[in-house]
Amino acid sequence: MSENKNWGRRKFLEASALAMAVPFISPFAGVAKGFSGRKENSPAAYNTAPSTLPTRKLGSLEVTALGLGCMDFCHVYAPRTSKEDEIKLIRQAYDRGVTFFDTAINYGPFISEETVGEAVAPFRDKVIVETKFGYAYDANGKNIGLDSRPEYIRKQTEDSLRRLKTDHIDVFYQHRVDPKVPIEDVAGTVKDLIQEGKVLHFGLSGAGAATIRRAHAVQPVTAVQNEYSFWTRDPEHEVLPVCEELGIGFVPWSPLGMGFLSGTITPYTPFDEKLDIRSFFPRFTKEARFNNWKIIPILQEIGARVYATPAQVALAWLLAKHQWIVPIPGTTNLKHLEQNLATLNIKLSEEDMKQLEDGFAQITIQGDRAPEAVAANIDLGANLGTSSKGTHGKTPLPKK
Repeated sequence: MSENKNWGRRKFLEASALAMAVPFISPFAGVAKGFSGRKENSPAAYNTAPSTLPTRKLGSLEVTALGLGCMDFCHVYAPRTSKEDEIKLIRQAYDRGVTFFDTAINYGPFISEETVGEAVAPFRDKVIVETKFGYAYDANGKNIGLDSRPEYIRKQTEDSLRRLKTDHIDVFYQHRVDPKVPIEDVAGTVKDLIQEGKVLHFGLSGAGAATIRRAHAVQPVTAVQNEYSFWTRDPEHEVLPVCEELGIGFVPWSPLGMGFLSGTITPYTPFDEKLDIRSFFPRFTKEARFNNWKIIPILQEIGARVYATPAQVALAWLLAKHQWIVPIPGTTNLKHLEQNLATLNIKLSEEDMKQLEDGFAQITIQGDRAPEAVAANIDLGANLGTSSKGTHGKTPLPKK
């Protein structure tokens, strides 16, 4: 056992060697040494006044180029934060210019929507709030599976409006494609809700290309929200191309790889087995983390060049991929929020992007991005395939 442990430690140190050699960057802290976000000569200087935050288009909807994901507070990571702290951070984000907030019925469940609703109430007409439907819950708040029947969508709409303390939902996503309900029925129901003024824009989450096409033909899809990051490339195969073709915006969730791309998670980082979802995710086993650490020096090397942390480089990479991509990193920490926003001042060159891509091509990420039970609810086309569960045989499958 001791010999194996020593071998594992040697492998980890070897993987970290380049990181340790890169100036400015600490591989474990994930923060640039001597880096001050407010240095005038730093490309990542904080400049987050509301009037100066850049915006991007998701379809016809204009939003700040970075949003705030509001799942982390109460759902899958540890430690949890208090409602008061959650509200404070959301309002701090708004003070710094963020006007794009993402939540969902099943974050909590229900707690995130209630918190976001209370937090943005004083400035509700100045922000974009997106939430999601599609999971069913019993009277005890237990998730009982997918349900996108039109009558249930309507019920969830009213429940979300009440929790969000609003009369409209800016973007309403189907959280996961329900293979039992034709996507045309889902899109048609949201279309009716848009006509009634209760919803302004339609979105899909965890959807594949064929499903996106069919939904868009009934009600234009404003945005698709799938997992996408420097270490998770699935959307590049077919989802991003169909979004570009149809003029649909793309909102990457988990843009920092559930925190791994920050460079702060080592093979020895403990996870709370009851509260932290990463404790049973394949990419976060100790063995996988030893192997996957090799991705961090790639980010750090570029970070040393542009005075940025690994997390900032990972976000800047996403922002550089397409102008219609808007990441929604989540955080419970004001310092991390400010560092994320500072990314908007980082411009990666073509050389930087090529070096990142070349570096990624030389490594293999170990572990599936989600356990089988979780991945089962992802529309097939969101992964590496060329089909969608929502096709029902009505639409020819797109070719890769």
